[in-house]
Amino acid sequence: MIQISALPAFTDNYIWLLQDPSTRRCAVVDPGDAAPVLAWLEQNPGWSLSDILITHHHHDHVGGVEQLKGATDAKVYGPANEKIPARDVALNDNDRITVLGWDFDIYTVPGHTLGHIAFYHPGVLLCGDTLFAAGCGRLFEGTPEQMYTSLERLAALPADTRVYCTHEYTQSNLKFAQAVEPDNADIAERVETVRQLRARGEITLPSNLALEKRTNPFLRTAETSVKQKADERNGRDNRSGAEVFASLRAWKDKF
Repeated sequence: MIQISALPAFTDNYIWLLQDPSTRRCAVVDPGDAAPVLAWLEQNPGWSLSDILITHHHHDHVGGVEQLKGATDAKVYGPANEKIPARDVALNDNDRITVLGWDFDIYTVPGHTLGHIAFYHPGVLLCGDTLFAAGCGRLFEGTPEQMYTSLERLAALPADTRVYCTHEYTQSNLKFAQAVEPDNADIAERVETVRQLRARGEITLPSNLALEKRTNPFLRTAETSVKQKADERNGRDNRSGAEVFASLRAWKDKF
């Protein structure tokens, strides 16, 4: 069984480490810095890095790829429509790859960047900066419509899917979620849970889609309370889910 753990990087990034105990091979997701990965390999002799999975081209996700490739000769997988250093396999929508014996389906999820991809294995979603715990990525390249469509695609996966995003943004995202839905008891409960985790210095990930659908405003655009708040913010009747999303994202950018 593959084990997944987090290697902290920079101030709030996580590099996800996937380990196969049966072969002592491992893979990493979005290594923006090679140092935490190389340190782990040095501290765990006998393990080899065989694969590097990349969701998008931002430096805090790819900055360590070339150094790791040079040190381990790991195979680098990344989106076909973005410039990814040392990429060996260019991935397009609906491709399938096998890593550490697990099959991953590839979804293109534009919005944060135009070529952003996610890796899905039943029960596991490696989604980079598209879907966050209680939030979503900023629209650096894509449109609100693109990001809304991407999030709806991910939200359609099974409710027990664990969400492995790549930043520790949960606490600040929940502050915004409470501003959108101040009467949402699930959000209030999650705020307290996350407060306790962070007070102990523990990470708040992975999340899961069932929890996100109850507490993440960007997955709740069809809820009357969320639409009404979005309408208040931009003074118009947001008729579509994408319009509600656009209003929320613009509000969050200034929050």
